[in-house]
Order: sequence, then structure tokens, then C-alpha cells
Amino acid sequence: MLEIIRAAGWPIYFLLLASVISLALIIERAISLRRSVIVPPGFLEKLIGELRQGGVSDDLVKRVHAHSPLGRVLAAGLRNVRSTREVMKESIEEAGRAVAHDLERFLTTLGTIATVSPLMGLFGTVIGMIELFGAQNPTGGGTDPQQLAHGISVALYNTGFALMIAIPSLIAYRHYRAQVDSIILDMEQQAIRLVDVIHGERRTAPSKQER
Repeated sequence: MLEIIRAAGWPIYFLLLASVISLALIIERAISLRRSVIVPPGFLEKLIGELRQGGVSDDLVKRVHAHSPLGRVLAAGLRNVRSTREVMKESIEEAGRAVAHDLERFLTTLGTIATVSPLMGLFGTVIGMIELFGAQNPTGGGTDPQQLAHGISVALYNTGFALMIAIPSLIAYRHYRAQVDSIILDMEQQAIRLVDVIHGERRTAPSKQER
């Protein structure tokens, strides 16, 4: 591996740094974006049961807020349980935006690495091509084989290594982006259900027969 790094030249160090950052972000997001931790199954049903038994209390709100990211969203609604449906929904939406921001953390960086890595590889390729042209002897004595081989190594290794970074980074970015969107949608649905339980089911538009 060290021989490959030496053969690829100094541009490879930028790609190595990008690969380390990308791998760290992929592992961190895999741990942080676990659905069972963010949207615990059965949590809303348990909360509704406690509300029907004892109502809303400060202790309940604190426990819900500290439970999970979903709990933070639902706790914002519970703090405004005596307000109108609109006020309760607004407080839930504000808390939801903050939670969504936390869920999307580092995704922009991961997407940037997936986009920039091929350009960094292209930069290394250009450096290698420059060395290839530099291998030509201006005096007409032929080419320097060692410098020619080094230029080819720089061009090919940087291109290949850049693709090795960009492809998994892009796949991970797309996957986590879709996962975050799915989790946010699930949280919205559960928050709406909590509002309906507290303020009564929403009225739907009358059908043609009812009219």
C-alpha cells in the first residue's frame, strides 16, 4: 500500500484525507440514524395510554423529551396541550425542524466528498500528464523511462483512487438522504396522530352522498 501511495505522488494525500473523512461520516451516520433509536416502536401508543390515564404533567413532558428525537417533537406539542390545534402543530413543527437538522448533520459534507473526489482525481491525472510531458528530453535524446513511468502512475492511481472514494460516498449519501426523509415522514405522522388524540379527530370533507 505504501508503494502505491508513493507511486501515486503527492496529489494522493488529498484523496487519502477525503477517504478517512468519508469513512468516518459513513460509520457515524450508520450509528446515529438507527430508526429504532430515533422513532422507537410503540412509543406513541405508550404515551397515549399514559395521557389517558393521568393527563399531561411536567414530569411526563420531561421524560418524553429525554426519551428520543421523536420524544423531543412530541414533548413540544405536550407543552402546548392546552392551546389550540394550530398552536400545538406550530410548536411541533418548530421542534421537528430542529430534529430534522440534527438528522441531516454531516450529509452535506458526505455529498460534497462524493462530488469533489472525482475532481481531485482529475487534478492528480493532470499532474501525471504534466510529468509525462516532462519526461520528454528537450535535447532529442529520447525519454526518461523512470519519469515516464512515474507520470503514468500518478495519472492512473489518482483517477482510480478517486473513483473508489466517490462511488461509496455517493451511495451512502443517497441512502442516508432517503432514510432521513423516511424518518421525518414517520415522525410527522406520529405527531399528527398525537394532535388528533388530544384535540379530536380531524373532520374530513363531506362526500357527495352526504351533500
